[in-house]
Order: sequence, then structure tokens, then C-alpha cells
Amino acid sequence: MRVSSTANALLLAEWDRCRWVWNECVARSRAVCAHNRAHPEDKQTCGPVPLSAMLTEARARIPWLREGASVPQQQLIRDFGRSRAKAMKDIQARLPMQHRAGMPKWKKKRDAAPTFEYTRRGFRLKDGRLHLAGGIVLRVVWSRDLPSAPSSVRVYQDSLGHWYAGFVVPAQTRPLPETGAVIGVDWGVTETATTTSDAHDLPHAQHGKNAAQRLAKYQRMMSRRKPGRGQAASAGYREAKRQTAKVHKKVARQRQDTGRKWAKAVVRDHDAVAVEDFRPKFLAKSTMARKAADAAISMTKTALLEMARKHGRTVHLVHPAHTTMDCADCGARTKHALPLSERTYTCTACGVSRPRDKNSARVMLVRAGLRPG
Repeated sequence: MRVSSTANALLLAEWDRCRWVWNECVARSRAVCAHNRAHPEDKQTCGPVPLSAMLTEARARIPWLREGASVPQQQLIRDFGRSRAKAMKDIQARLPMQHRAGMPKWKKKRDAAPTFEYTRRGFRLKDGRLHLAGGIVLRVVWSRDLPSAPSSVRVYQDSLGHWYAGFVVPAQTRPLPETGAVIGVDWGVTETATTTSDAHDLPHAQHGKNAAQRLAKYQRMMSRRKPGRGQAASAGYREAKRQTAKVHKKVARQRQDTGRKWAKAVVRDHDAVAVEDFRPKFLAKSTMARKAADAAISMTKTALLEMARKHGRTVHLVHPAHTTMDCADCGARTKHALPLSERTYTCTACGVSRPRDKNSARVMLVRAGLRPG
């Protein structure tokens, strides 16, 4: 969005009020938890209903809070309620700490990025401009036309200070012509995606590696100019921090663009896709952590699933267990897991030999019940 200085000041003032409401909800939640621990026989609740009553009382008592629109403040309370309910559910289920959703925390002024959600009664579109409750008018640079009337909009600011608006509209399917072809996809690190079609393999683009030198330069600048404890950041430190965020943003956009273009090509040329349901989280603790993060496997997989849903293609998620040990032709399984250094799969039963990742991609098709080409 193109935001004028006046609109920017109004948005930041609105965020100050919303952040105050969130922090009041956090304080109320902690007080309720402390009370319930001390008095288990008289338990209190901290859901959206008592928090909404708290907001109504606060708006009647504080003129500064009443100057802002009530819609984003009410939506923030709903977001807080969902976040707290998920955390309480995980605690009651006795999940391990590493698998729990944490309780909502304070939103600090210098750390929390502004974000607002407006329902249908809190915004309107007129002459290509977005009019928000509270008299805020924003000029939108449309990435594409809205297919139908939006039910809500989320306005947020990124790490570079740019403002964006995301509209919620009903999902629409745009079917593509049938091709009669199927494809299997195996995720990896040497290549981001290896498929049963040589033309659709996705090589490792190495966007992060190409930007590492520039990123290290700005990170060194930040380290040299880092303010002392309790001191305000200098203009040089803030500029180095902005340049660092700019490099990170560019790399993220490059990865997203590469993944979406590849996903569109795969979906356009095939009716069904068998994808390894790979969870790359464990790679973060391995020696391949940096290269795996640069490959952006999770983002590419998400782009493929979204593109398939958009164009009405069938996607089969295949469990990754033993996919590198099975033969795609006869189904025989090796007695021992293959080391990563061994890149060629040779079946001891039928004698077939092919690249290891290509064999895994064909196994995806076999397990999905599709016939490899």
C-alpha cells in the first residue's frame, strides 16, 4: 500500500491502542492463572466474553482508547482468546514443552510489528482506496483483482516499514485441461525436488548462499554499532538493521518466486502429483542445516499444495518411511539403510539401477497407486 505520512501516523497510533489492549489481556490472563492456582475451588475464566467486557469498560473510562476504532481492538481480543485457548489445551493434554503453544506474551513497542484485522463493518473499498474505521484512507497497489467481495482484511507492516493488506475472499478453483500425466516428487538437499520427469526437477537455487556476503557485511555493521544496555540505537545501527532486513526479505521473495513458478509448471503438466510428506525440521540440527534452510523445502511443498488446490489437481501425500530403501520396480527392500554418500540405488532382487532420488520419486508414485511413466 502507498501510505501517506498522515495515514502512517494514524496507523501507528491505532497500533499503540491495540497493543495496549493486548497487554491488558496478557495481564488479566496471568492474574486469572495466579488466582486459579491459589484458589482451585473458585476458578475464574479469561475468555473473549470477560475480555470484551473489560474492553468496553476501558473504552468508557479512557478517552485516548476511545479515539480509536473498536473493530480492530475487538478482533485482537478474539485473536488473544484463540491463542490462549490453544496454549491451555496443550497444557491440559500434557504435551512436552517443545511441542506446546506458548501462552500469549507482552507486545513490546520496539519488537512487535503492527497488524490489524477489520471485519466487513470496519472497512470499505471505494475508488480503489481502502477506507478503514477511524477515518484512515489508504491507496492500495493491487497485485490482482478481487474475485468477489472480501469478508475481512488484515493490514500489517513488515520489517522494512512497508504496509500491506491481505483480503479474505472465498477460494475459487480454476481447473486446467487434463493431460493424463502423473508425477512423483522426492525432496532433497542436493536438489530441492527430484521428480520422475527430468524436465521438472528443481535444482538448488542457493539464493541464501549468493546473498551471504552482503548479509555478513551488514551484520558486522550492526555488531560494531550495537548500542549499550539502556542506550538508544544510533542512526547508523538502525540503517544497518534495515539493510539486513532488506537482504533477508529479498532472499525470502526469491525463494517464494522460485517455488511458485516450479509448482505452477508441475501442476500445469500433470493431473496427479505424489509428494513425499517430508518434515524438514530435523535437518535444522544436522550438519546440513544451512543448506536445507536455503533450499526452503517446506515453503516449496506448501506452494505445490496450494497450486494444486487452486487448479483442481489431485495430490497424494506419501509417508517418507523407507522410500530410499524400496525398489520402485519389484518392491524389494534393502536390508540396511543406504548412506547419504551412496547416490545410486541398485536392487539386489531385480538388478535395476538408477539414481537414488529418481528411484525414490518413482516409489512415491507406486505408493500413491499411480503408474510410473
